[in-house]
Amino acid sequence: MNAVDVNTAVDVILIGTLAAVWLTAGLLADGLPTAGTALLMRRRARLLAVLVATGAAVFIAVPVATALTPGTSSAPLAALLPVVPALIVLTLGVRKLGWVRRGAGAFATAPLAPVPPALRAAAAHPLIAAPLQITGLAAIVALPIAAGVVDLPGRGVPSTTGFAGLVAVALILLAVAVIAIGIRAALRHSRLAPLVMAPLDRARQRVRAGVR
Repeated sequence: MNAVDVNTAVDVILIGTLAAVWLTAGLLADGLPTAGTALLMRRRARLLAVLVATGAAVFIAVPVATALTPGTSSAPLAALLPVVPALIVLTLGVRKLGWVRRGAGAFATAPLAPVPPALRAAAAHPLIAAPLQITGLAAIVALPIAAGVVDLPGRGVPSTTGFAGLVAVALILLAVAVIAIGIRAALRHSRLAPLVMAPLDRARQRVRAGVR
């Protein structure tokens, strides 16, 4: 096995691990609002935080591993595609997830307590699940770059322009998937948000009825 093959194997392993971790986190986040109890939601939120930390560690491992591997590597370039939604997760999504974890932790003395509507709506916030899922999908699209299917300057592999069109199609499909994920997350949150206001509306109606 020559140096190019070794570099390609390392790149595919790194980006493949990146995709696996973030896709798993996205699937777990998708089920966060459906937790039956506050205890289950707290456990899912904790596991999700661990997966996010693991995904961030893999991003850090990409330049470290490629620096230790002789030759030219395409993994750092491939990792640039999912790094943008990952930054949204690390700057905004983690904060939202922390609110959910602390909110569910408030019910630690009543582990079987049902999840309040406000907490369920917070768990369905688009900034929690959507960026995670987009990061995982972007990492999958980046796999052809890591595998050397797309020619990179200085990598020393033959040009594969025939596959470049497939990558372009994959990027278009990724853009469509991003829009679909965003719309789905927004609709899901909008369906749960009125449940938060319902008890307040009923209380206001009782107050008004009492005044009359």
